[in-house]
Amino acid sequence: MRAKIRVALAAGALCVALSASACAGAGGGNSADPNSINVLMVNNPQMEDLQRLTADNFTKETGIRVNFTVLPENDVRAKISQEFSSQAGLYDVASLSNYEIPFYSANGWLAPLDALAKDPEFNQADILPAYTASLTGKDGKLYGEPFYGESSFLMYRKDIFAAKGLTMPEKPTWDQVADLAAKVDGAVPGMKSICLRGEPGWGQVFAPLTTVVNTFGGTWFDKDWNAKVNAPEFTAAVDFYTKLVRDHGEAGAAQAGFTECLTNMSQSKTAMWYDATSAAGSLEAEDSPVKGKIGYAQAPVKETKSSGWLWTWSWAMQAASKKQDAAAKFIAWASSKKYEELVAAKLGWSKVPSGKRISTYENADFQKAAPFFKAERFAIENADPKNPGVQPRPASGIQFVGIPEFAALGTRVSQGVSSAIAGQGTVADAVAKGQEAAQKVGDKYK
Repeated sequence: MRAKIRVALAAGALCVALSASACAGAGGGNSADPNSINVLMVNNPQMEDLQRLTADNFTKETGIRVNFTVLPENDVRAKISQEFSSQAGLYDVASLSNYEIPFYSANGWLAPLDALAKDPEFNQADILPAYTASLTGKDGKLYGEPFYGESSFLMYRKDIFAAKGLTMPEKPTWDQVADLAAKVDGAVPGMKSICLRGEPGWGQVFAPLTTVVNTFGGTWFDKDWNAKVNAPEFTAAVDFYTKLVRDHGEAGAAQAGFTECLTNMSQSKTAMWYDATSAAGSLEAEDSPVKGKIGYAQAPVKETKSSGWLWTWSWAMQAASKKQDAAAKFIAWASSKKYEELVAAKLGWSKVPSGKRISTYENADFQKAAPFFKAERFAIENADPKNPGVQPRPASGIQFVGIPEFAALGTRVSQGVSSAIAGQGTVADAVAKGQEAAQKVGDKYK
């Protein structure tokens, strides 16, 4: 969810070549080499760290070379879908989320990872139960292992709030956040009160916004697949979000996604930010100018007890892979406690791809480097993909609806919302058009 959507670049420029780990490019690596595997993955910072560490550690230990192909989020989704649906077996492993894995596994595109899960050394019981559940197919088999996991929470500048005599509740409501935003305005020249994603995309503006819809009592569909995009609750949530970001949010909000908000928070251009818990590692990094200045509160609510999302970038194996033993070894290493300790030793505990293992949250060194650890763990463990709102849902998911069509639907509706944020359209028009598009999807499932 945190990778910024960008225009596709030339295949050669999308790959990162390492000294001992060749870039697979558009066509993968040497598929005939029994000691190499091809991995297709998103270009997030945690994955870039993995690339830098693979050759000197995993390859050195196992003799298995890893050919990486890395792409921005939208592009990698399209390529993974193409490669895995064709079952050509060119790519052995791919980074998939808990959004795709349920229907990829139902389509027969993935190989189960139950043997890995039963390995005592891997210790599946150490993986947070929410992820094991969300990466398990309808057949009861496990199809993904998390690389890192996240929920969402509210980040805020403790020093700015203290200077204004303001207190952030541990579990704020959205009404309280709006009130605080009005009071924080002008606290520091050039600093806006809050940053919220406004960039079009189901994984951009609608990642945080769908959690607002849920807690306002709205839903994309009711249990019978009737679209509810123009319902009063959904409309009220979009109205609230749009007004909040227009009145107190960042400049250029309609083009701002995760990356822009992270930059704004890091450069003291915003006092609050509601987004992925995985952002906190960057804010608390040794070279971060705001290290130690950030407080962490739970995702704001209105009608529900909690509102944080649930997401994980995970490793999945193509069913047609002819190198499943080698692929399983890579997945086991990349999702292991041992790998986290390697990252900590080489790059520091703040860079560890956390959010997935119980032992990480219990590690004193991680706790010291990650003052957000309690809030992050609470948010992940209290996320409920089956019941994220106030009414029954026809499909699982918090910040998404767990059906293949949602990616296109959410992106289409988001364009109207972003236009409203930019002042070039209205919320009423956005939800009206969204309702029409959503009902066409819902009718397929009736």
